[in-house]
Amino acid sequence: MKSLVLFIIFITNSLLVSAQIFDVDTLLFSGNSEKRINLVVLSEGYQPDELGEFITHATSFKNSMFSQSPFLEYINYFNVFAIKIPSNESGADHPATATDVNESEITPTFVDTYFNATFDAFGYHRYIYYGIDYTDAASTEVKINSVLADNFPTYDQALILVNTTEYGGTGGKFPIASISSYDIAIHELGHSLFNLKDEYFLPDIYYAEAINMTQETNTSLIKWKNWIGTNGVDINPYGSSGVSATWYKPRHLQCKMELLNKPFCAVCKEGIIEKIHDLISPIDSYTPENITINTPSFPLDFQLNLIKTIPNSLESIWILNANNIDNNVDNISIEETDLKTGTNTLTAVINDATTSLRVDNHETLHVYTVTWSINYSTLGIETIVSDVNSFNMSVFPNPTNDVINFTLENTLDTPLKLEIISMDGKTIQSYNVTNSENLQIDMNTWSQGIYLAKVYANNDLIANKRIVKN
Repeated sequence: MKSLVLFIIFITNSLLVSAQIFDVDTLLFSGNSEKRINLVVLSEGYQPDELGEFITHATSFKNSMFSQSPFLEYINYFNVFAIKIPSNESGADHPATATDVNESEITPTFVDTYFNATFDAFGYHRYIYYGIDYTDAASTEVKINSVLADNFPTYDQALILVNTTEYGGTGGKFPIASISSYDIAIHELGHSLFNLKDEYFLPDIYYAEAINMTQETNTSLIKWKNWIGTNGVDINPYGSSGVSATWYKPRHLQCKMELLNKPFCAVCKEGIIEKIHDLISPIDSYTPENITINTPSFPLDFQLNLIKTIPNSLESIWILNANNIDNNVDNISIEETDLKTGTNTLTAVINDATTSLRVDNHETLHVYTVTWSINYSTLGIETIVSDVNSFNMSVFPNPTNDVINFTLENTLDTPLKLEIISMDGKTIQSYNVTNSENLQIDMNTWSQGIYLAKVYANNDLIANKRIVKN
């Protein structure tokens, strides 16, 4: 999850700006920062005697964020910290230079703040940014990187909270928002951390293919095909004419990416959960790790410590020597009679079965495993060696009437096998797949209907996925 390259960039930037150490408060601690998404809130426009108010505001933002789905369910996957950075003056600049509204009656104001927060950025009245444009913001971005490098280099996302009750915010690498509504900050995080697009009418240059934005109108091909017809999801145009009429969103006026104080729509919620799975494995720890046993005793106990959702939607399958021995438990015990002479393989397969992901028709499937190799002889257990692996399986397009693509990735480069099974249980085709290989399968000669794709790692079935031939 943590990038060495980013860390090196932070260190380089810190050499350009004198190191400054600030107080860091913990607002939410769910566990080891190497195994959580670390959200860091930076103060802007708070004078030294106002930093207590900043912590109050940052805490209120945190409480608001984790009272809403899907963050409510996935709170255990996050840590939240606040860095108290004092400014010489309060608030943010308002130069009254916006071109989207008439600001002739507004008196320009300028204040001395640490990150140079300003309204009217890029000519838009409600855009608050750490510079009036990208050129102006470049030096501030160096300061932001330096503050993070010196105070919390293992962050995953930083958010700048500005001490003003005037409405404003922007996304980008470092989202920034006023305290007029904490939903602004949550909305901007939707852009920066989760790659969601705005769902309101936009200038032409901002339209692009994304999780919740597309030009596709075919209901069998559109990104959110798995949600159409439920929870109000459809194919809704952004506008009635011009470029906006050629772009589409899942819902109209019913998603936080369009209107504050609305929940995230089902499509955006699914995208957020997918990103969480991209960043974090649900396996927090496990026992035993690699050990040599001098005086083995039975039963042997194996345990998973999972980062559980609320309510828990994680499912687990325990497989010993290719045989399923238990499901949906965090620990099991192995007796001596369960083992064969030689190497035994015990695998725990974990996936998130939340109904907020429609896996059957969804492009990507995330699976996580812990595998123990148990060396057993007539003298007893000699060693137990363990490995953790993460698997991503992408299948597209699905449904299809000609060619379907499979990409299978795993962190340990484990050889994988893919089997295509018909609904009557017959094996149609079998493939040995290398890591990150894009496997194209020609389905032209197949009969229409539903097939099951089964993925095996070390002879253990780790994933099933339905595919459809039109």
